[in-house]
Amino acid sequence: MSEILERALDQLRTDVIQMWSLVIGQMEKSRLAVLESNKSLAKEVRLNEKRVDAFELKIDMDSENILMLKNPLAVDMRFVISVLKINYNLERIGDYANTIAKIAEKYEEPWSEESVRITHIPEMYFVVQSMLQDSLRAFENQDKELVMNLFKLDTKLDKYHNEAGDAIASLIKQDTEKVTDYLDAFTVIKKLERAGDHVLNIGEELVFLFEAIVIKHNKLNKKK
Repeated sequence: MSEILERALDQLRTDVIQMWSLVIGQMEKSRLAVLESNKSLAKEVRLNEKRVDAFELKIDMDSENILMLKNPLAVDMRFVISVLKINYNLERIGDYANTIAKIAEKYEEPWSEESVRITHIPEMYFVVQSMLQDSLRAFENQDKELVMNLFKLDTKLDKYHNEAGDAIASLIKQDTEKVTDYLDAFTVIKKLERAGDHVLNIGEELVFLFEAIVIKHNKLNKKK
C-alpha cells in the first residue's frame, strides 16, 4: 500500500468515527430535548445538522477520490465501499434526530409522565443509543459479537415500537384534545424505530467489511 493511500484511508476512518460520535450525540440531545422540553438542546441539534451534512459530503467525496484515483487493493476497496454505505445510514439517523428536535421546539412543557411511560419512548432511546454505540465499537475493534448483538437489540426495539402504537391509539381515544401531542409522540416513536433499521443496515456493512459476505436482515436473524 502506498503511503498516500494509507494516509487517505486513515483519514477516512477518522472522519467516519467522528461522524458516528456526532450522530450519537445528536440522538442523545434530541432525547433530552423532547422528553424535557429543552429548547436549547433542540436548537443545538438543529445547528449541528449542518455538521452532520458536512461530514457526509466530505466522506462521500474522499471515498470516491480513493476509489477513482488511488487504486486501492480489494480489501481496501471493501473498506471504502462499507464506509460509503455506513456514512449514508449515519446521515439518515442524524436526520431523525433533527426531526425530533423540531418537534421538541414546539412544546413549552414536557409530555405527561404517564404518556411517556406507556409509549416506551425512553426505553426506545436507550436501545437505539446502545445499538449506535455497539456498532461504533464493533467498527473500531472489528468485533463480530457486537455486530450480532445489534439484531437482538432490534428485536427489543420492535417490541417497544409495536406496544407504543397501541398505547398511542389508546391515548387518543381517552383525550382527543391532545391528538396533536400524541401524533407528535408517534412520529418520535417511528423515527426511533427507523433509526434502529439503519443501524441494522450498518451491521450488514460491518459483516461485509469483516468477512466479505453480503448478508441481509433475514439471514442474520436466523443466526440469533
